[in-house]
Amino acid sequence: MMMNIVVEFFVVMLKVLWAIVMAGLKWLIRPKEKSVAGQVCVITGAGGGLGRLFAKEFARRRATLVLWDINSHSNEETAEMVRQIYREQDNPMTKEGAVGGVEEVPPFQPQVYTYVVDVGKRESVYSTAEKVRREVGEVDLLINNAGVVSGHHLLECPDELIERTMVVNCHAHFWTTKAFLPKMLEMNHGHIVTVASSLGLFSTAGVEDYCASKFGAIGFHESLSHEIKASEKDGIKMTLVCPYLVDTGMFRGCRIRKEIEPFLPPLRPEFCVKQAMRAILTDQPMICTPRIVYMVNFMKSILPFEAIVCMYRFLGADKCMYPFLAQRKEAMNNNEAKNGI
Repeated sequence: MMMNIVVEFFVVMLKVLWAIVMAGLKWLIRPKEKSVAGQVCVITGAGGGLGRLFAKEFARRRATLVLWDINSHSNEETAEMVRQIYREQDNPMTKEGAVGGVEEVPPFQPQVYTYVVDVGKRESVYSTAEKVRREVGEVDLLINNAGVVSGHHLLECPDELIERTMVVNCHAHFWTTKAFLPKMLEMNHGHIVTVASSLGLFSTAGVEDYCASKFGAIGFHESLSHEIKASEKDGIKMTLVCPYLVDTGMFRGCRIRKEIEPFLPPLRPEFCVKQAMRAILTDQPMICTPRIVYMVNFMKSILPFEAIVCMYRFLGADKCMYPFLAQRKEAMNNNEAKNGI
């Protein structure tokens, strides 16, 4: 019995080393991207920001888009952008012939569907998911992207906003996954993407609710990944997206130390989404942008807390959210004054 455990241990070590080597090779040799043409892709929070950019990228790859957002007007704007991309691509596709020639194939006509959904309400998620199955078909890709931020210090934040942040940024992932995963398991085919944040890997002061919600989303994603692996459904892929501060306006005013900022500027949304798309289309389990986020996460795991505090203070990351919070508070006070509250 003891000999069996020893042998198995060495086999596991070999597999671990092999996994590390293969992961390293993927950093050096870019894997081939899979096709998502004709596949049904649900994107939450598609009305703007990263969600809109994801929609445009999947449209360029001729996926059928199902756009979810709480704002009907902005969601329709995204849909029109997607239709324009479809129109620009509306010419016969070609593919390699069996003998190296080129043969013409009928152009696939992808479509875009829009739904007004409050992902923070599970009844809304479940009922809309049922409509999608009836009107569009079974879902191949689920991009859990919708997110909110309260923009208040903990002791100044109304309980309702804390709950809203947790529900939209974390709990909604449970509802959407429960709605679409059963069919994926049945078909052993699908891809679930969690758009989280570097603030779900390591935190900072002033955005406790946001950090907690993103930590929760990452915990959910990782546990679900293990469950899918345990069920041996190798046709279902999972990708976790953890970007650094993205210049979408969500955290407008956030600043780190001015001498460091040129080396760690806010990410351009287009760059962030292109990196995420590359990870999704090559079935990469996790993507952190920029790559220094991997190092920061590793150091947080091994260094004492006081050492992390020293590093944060050097980078100006300990109070980087304070200017953002001050701007939000001022904007709210101005709105209250205008409305006579």
